[in-house]
Amino acid sequence: MAEALFYHLTESRLEDALPPLLEKSLERGWKVSVHIASAERRDALDAHLWTYRDESFLPHGIDQGDDDQASGRQPVLLTLSGAPANGASVRFAVDGSDVPSLEGCDRLVLMFDGHDQAQLERARGQWKELKAGDHTLTYWQQTPEGRWERKA
Repeated sequence: MAEALFYHLTESRLEDALPPLLEKSLERGWKVSVHIASAERRDALDAHLWTYRDESFLPHGIDQGDDDQASGRQPVLLTLSGAPANGASVRFAVDGSDVPSLEGCDRLVLMFDGHDQAQLERARGQWKELKAGDHTLTYWQQTPEGRWERKA
């Protein structure tokens, strides 16, 4: 069973909170896929990850294009698909996207905006669904300083 971590954004935007979590995943040697609901949002995150900080480089790619092998080599892959991508053992579901396939997945990270009622309701439903599937669940919320604090 995959470990599922719910990250409740209350103090920052996804664009600010996602890159450090991706960096930590790469530092641990994990391949990551980020599952996104729309091509427009995927493309905006793709552009942001190239420029979010001057002193760092976050290697990543998107699942758009004909070269599936190139997508498989990406350490971080932004994808619209719910299917397993790039051999990732860690999968992020952001902006209320569907829970991706958990096949071969060790860790699922669901990030949702606490100021978006639809995303809050979606996260609650996903919590119930994953809990019924006997997954280990933890809930993290941002402190006023933007750090993550485990709440459940």
